[in-house]
Amino acid sequence: MCRLIIVSLFVLSNSFLFSTSSISSFYNSSLCHPHDASALLHFKHSFSIFNDTSYRDCDYNLGASRILSWKNGTDCCTWGGVTCDKVTGNVIQLNLHCGQLRGIIHSNNTLFFLRHLRSLDLSYNDFSGSQLLANFGRFTSMRHLNLFHSSFDGQVPQEISYLSQLLSLDLSGNPNLKLETWSLQRTTANLTNLKELRLCFVNMSFVQIHSLMNLSSSLTSLDLSYSGLQGKFPEKIFLLPNLQVLSLSYNQNLTGFFPKSNWSTSPIRELTLSRTAFSIDMSYLVRNLKFLNGLYLRTCTFIRSYPPLVMAGNLSKITLLDLSFNNFDGHIPWNIFLNLQQLISLDLSGNNFVGQLPETCTNNSNQISFLCDSSQHQLLDHVPMNLEYLDLSSNNLNGTIPSWLYSLPFLKHLGLASNQFIGTIQEFHYASLSYLNLEGNKLHGAIPVSVFQQQNLTSLALGGNNLSGAISLDQFSKLKNLEYLSLSYNNLSLSFNNSDNYTFPNLKYLLLSSCNISEFPYFLRASEYLFLLELSQNKIQGNIPKWLWNVGVDTLVFLNLSHNLLTGHVPEQLPWKYLFTFDIRSNFIQGHLPIPPPSTHFYFLSNNQLFGEIPSLICALTYIDFLDLSHNALNGSIPLCLGNLSYLLVLDLRMNMLDGTIPTTFSKGNSLINIALNGNRLKGPLPRALLNCRHLEILDVGNNMINDTFPQWLESLPNLQVLVLRSNKFHSSISSPNVRFPFQKLRIMDLSNNLFQGLLPTGYFGNFSAMMHDGRVDKLEYMGEDHSYYYQDSATVTMKGFEVSFEKILKIFMTIDFSKNNFEGEIPEAVGILKSLKGFNLSHNKLYGHIPTSLRNLNNLEWLDLSSNYLYGEIPMQLLEMTSLEVLNLSQNHLEGAIPSGNQFDTFRNDSYIGNLGLCGFPLTKTCGDDEAQQPSPSANDDEEATNGFQWKYVYMGYGSGLVIGMSVGYMFYSDERLTCLMRKVGGGRWLKLL
Repeated sequence: MCRLIIVSLFVLSNSFLFSTSSISSFYNSSLCHPHDASALLHFKHSFSIFNDTSYRDCDYNLGASRILSWKNGTDCCTWGGVTCDKVTGNVIQLNLHCGQLRGIIHSNNTLFFLRHLRSLDLSYNDFSGSQLLANFGRFTSMRHLNLFHSSFDGQVPQEISYLSQLLSLDLSGNPNLKLETWSLQRTTANLTNLKELRLCFVNMSFVQIHSLMNLSSSLTSLDLSYSGLQGKFPEKIFLLPNLQVLSLSYNQNLTGFFPKSNWSTSPIRELTLSRTAFSIDMSYLVRNLKFLNGLYLRTCTFIRSYPPLVMAGNLSKITLLDLSFNNFDGHIPWNIFLNLQQLISLDLSGNNFVGQLPETCTNNSNQISFLCDSSQHQLLDHVPMNLEYLDLSSNNLNGTIPSWLYSLPFLKHLGLASNQFIGTIQEFHYASLSYLNLEGNKLHGAIPVSVFQQQNLTSLALGGNNLSGAISLDQFSKLKNLEYLSLSYNNLSLSFNNSDNYTFPNLKYLLLSSCNISEFPYFLRASEYLFLLELSQNKIQGNIPKWLWNVGVDTLVFLNLSHNLLTGHVPEQLPWKYLFTFDIRSNFIQGHLPIPPPSTHFYFLSNNQLFGEIPSLICALTYIDFLDLSHNALNGSIPLCLGNLSYLLVLDLRMNMLDGTIPTTFSKGNSLINIALNGNRLKGPLPRALLNCRHLEILDVGNNMINDTFPQWLESLPNLQVLVLRSNKFHSSISSPNVRFPFQKLRIMDLSNNLFQGLLPTGYFGNFSAMMHDGRVDKLEYMGEDHSYYYQDSATVTMKGFEVSFEKILKIFMTIDFSKNNFEGEIPEAVGILKSLKGFNLSHNKLYGHIPTSLRNLNNLEWLDLSSNYLYGEIPMQLLEMTSLEVLNLSQNHLEGAIPSGNQFDTFRNDSYIGNLGLCGFPLTKTCGDDEAQQPSPSANDDEEATNGFQWKYVYMGYGSGLVIGMSVGYMFYSDERLTCLMRKVGGGRWLKLL
């Protein structure tokens, strides 16, 4: 009775209202203390249970069912996840791992009433907004505390050090947790019995590294990876007498060396130093760590570059080896790895290995299968039949995939992506795979039947090959665990017949670009947790189905339906809460502009039939990076607030019907790199607020009605590479530069079809630094690819007489176009220093004087148009040195004398010289010295084409080359429709046969 009174008083003191009779009845029939039961029930009701399958390590049915089993009036010692002391009845263990709890743990939470807890596991729950409270220090009997991946934040309190009996502490996976030096020092000093300490992803960036010196000598496992540690790691920790597992990975500023003595008896069996700045002597490491079976050295710094692989042969006990992304090259030393007879996991991805994989060969005397390395002419060891994990992705391996890889009975993970493998995919002998990635090779043929029998498969990636055949959804029916499926960019034809019968409940990533799909995959209607959907470049017609707007409302972050045949409208408010990328480019979508959620970073709606004004709500996208609304029928003015979006990189509003003026509100510190407003009805001057765009690389305002003088003030923008002002009402002369290095990075300058006058800007020609190098490059790069894998910069310029929209711009593409203005005077000799120029157009001006001989230095120039001016004198013989010249137009001038003969000049036709009555020689009929010879009278068509530059039926002529106009060097990527249109326009039907 005394005990009952004490219990009752305790309960009342904590605001628990129990009647004496109910407590007595409950206590008499239960082992569990009533105050523990009540505390647990109150704890349960302080949280909601959410449905999230994003954690692979969770059994959600088991996790949620634990806490759902807690019922009032039952013995709490029988509840799921609850363990009681059999003598006292106190709750001593609470396991809510993967319980799917969501809510905040406040300081008065009844969890802290369970004072006898020895083990607490709250891992894989969502306590966002919860501080790691000092109250956790009340569990003085605690031996195991696991808060892994539970979304705690704030400082790790020093009261954790009160848990002096702790054997294991896991605070990992809480990136908003911060651990300071003072708290770590107290914790390491008091937790002298600690065996396991895991602080992965806890922010320790301000921890003084020496505070780790007092770690418990009892430690068997220490995980400090992804914690932001800096400085020199104490060698003493390597010498801890019981330490078996040490992970320091992904602390990029953490340096250190291995101990120089007393290390040969180290019990370390798993060592992870990936992406640290340790200086690793592999030979010393393997001589000392006798018990090592797991070694992870991804992206490391080795004292010797290639010997690490040679010395790996001494790791006789190794089972797990990761040497990925270390720039190792040459052939893979298979003879070393195959000697590691216990090896079950090998990761050599992200290196520069070459050659073929060894194939199986048989010893004729005993019929035992070995591996033969044909490149090294070696007989290797037995086939590694115990391999479970093999990743050789992102190397330069070639040849066929060897047959022995298909016969490994325990193989779960096979990664061969981004190599140059050829041949077909053979049948797998076992259904053991959970991960198969063969993307980015040159494999052909059908997908083998055995792939569809891999019932444990969670990830299947076959995109970017030449696989062929018809695939129907029912072939995937056994792959119920599939989370990632990529078949994009093959020659497959995928159909969804009878898809009503199939669902993939775990599917999160679906990539089916360019799969000849003609309908939406209806099975997605039940994909509640879809994260990424990629259906671009297919043949899907009709309206977007209504059920799609309900798919992945709480999970979808990436949706790409671009380059299809979709029609109809989309909702004015997109439903996905956490959408990051929305891409419906190149369809026939109509209606007003839909508004995405604030989380959106990539927003692409170009090449549709959208109309109406751009709503000011678009400015609620505070994190938007890329906004592309080009090639629609949008009208009205540009919202002023767009200039205030601090993260916006690309603003592309080309080819609409926008009017008014360009916003004057570009704020200081903005991130804009590309402003494309070409092809609208914009008026007024160019706003000087553009000077605030210090990162600007492309400014394209061509084909508008802008009325202004030359924006000389733009010359100070440090990163400007493309300036397109063509076809506006710009006027006045261009004076000398005002800064020392004007337009120092400019690659494309198009001022054509304006009202500029006066002399050509010699001061600028002499300072275009980016155009002065010799044009040689190690690799082709596109503008904009530095900013995103998903976007390349574009612009509209005149190329060899045609206005062309570039979908990608090569960095080597450099042009100057001042045509169709009123410039006068002579062409300056300074032009000759612009050695990188590909195109130079001064046509339709009032220039006079001689053609400068300095043009001979433009060895990269492919087209030169000086037509319709008042140039006189002879064509300089030095122009024969321009061996890259493919197109020349000198028509409608006053040139005279002999046309140079040889090299490129032997390929140019009459149209290049028409209207120069004093010229003679090939290709004209007027021979030099023959005053009687007459040039053929131009036809009406000739006159018409001459006004546009020259006759384009001869454009395709080039010295030692066939079809040119820049496609051979890949300046841009045309869509099929644009390319067909261009060929029809410039070459007639005969070129269409070549497409």
